[in-house]
Amino acid sequence: MALSWPYPQMVPMSTAEIEKIIPHRRPMLLLDEIVSQDESSIVCRKTFHDDDFFVQGHFPNYPLVPGVIQCECCLQAGAILLAQHTPDAADVVPVATRLDSVKFKRMVRPGDTVEIHVTLNDRVSSAFYLTGKMLLDGKVTARLDFACSVTNPREGAEANQ
Repeated sequence: MALSWPYPQMVPMSTAEIEKIIPHRRPMLLLDEIVSQDESSIVCRKTFHDDDFFVQGHFPNYPLVPGVIQCECCLQAGAILLAQHTPDAADVVPVATRLDSVKFKRMVRPGDTVEIHVTLNDRVSSAFYLTGKMLLDGKVTARLDFACSVTNPREGAEANQ
C-alpha cells in the first residue's frame, strides 16, 4: 500500500509541527515531540510539569498524572500515526471508539519524561486498531489496546443543527 504523508517527514518533530497534524491545543496537547515514526509505529516524548492542570489536586502533597491522561497521550500519538493513512487528513479528526485491556503498572509524576509508543495493528475501512504503551525509564507505566475511526467533525455538527 502506497502511503502519502501529507506533511514533511521531519523527525524529531516539535510541538509546532505536531499542531499541524492533530487538532489538539494546550492545555490538552499532551505530546512534546515525535522521536521516530514509520508506517506502522510512532514514538513520542512528553515531560509532565507541576503546573499541568490535571495534577492540581490529584493528589495534594503527592501529585500523580491520572491514568486517563496517560491513555490520552497514547491516543494523540495514534492520531499522528493515522494522519499518514488518511487521505484528506486536514478535513478529518480521529475519534477514539474503544479502549481495551488498559493496565497501569507504575506511577507517573510531575518532572517525569515518558516515551509513548503506539503501533498500528489493523485497519478495517475507516476503523484503526492500535496498541499503545507509555514508558518511564524504560519500564511500562501504562498499556492499552484502542480503536479509532476518522470522521469529519463538520458532518456531526451539521447533523446537530
